[in-house]
Amino acid sequence: MKTIDTIVSLLMVVILTACATAGNKQMEHQTESSVSQVIKEGKTTKSQINAQFGNATTTSFTDSGNEIWTYRHARAVPHARNFIPFVGIVSSGADVVTKELVIMFDKEGVVSRYTMKETEEIVNSGIAH
Repeated sequence: MKTIDTIVSLLMVVILTACATAGNKQMEHQTESSVSQVIKEGKTTKSQINAQFGNATTTSFTDSGNEIWTYRHARAVPHARNFIPFVGIVSSGADVVTKELVIMFDKEGVVSRYTMKETEEIVNSGIAH
């Protein structure tokens, strides 16, 4: 009986701690509200953004030459069924929270516009998803 309790306990630890993250770690705890306290359109500079959020995940340019920095962070928490032998092969999934901050700078390196969004989705996979 002790062995079963130990196995169940270990399985619960694995389920509760098994998550995956990707992207800019600085974005993990950001919200629309926290970002709006840091970024002021027409005032905040590239160096201030870099000091607050670190390096952007991607950088691009508009046709007119304005620079766009994009910050992304995703966290996936697997469903418990993933850890049940053979069930995970047939049907597995995860709850995924993605945060994305997009900032456009004018030619002087000052924020002209920005947007922050957070999405939650369920991703399913396996033979019977």
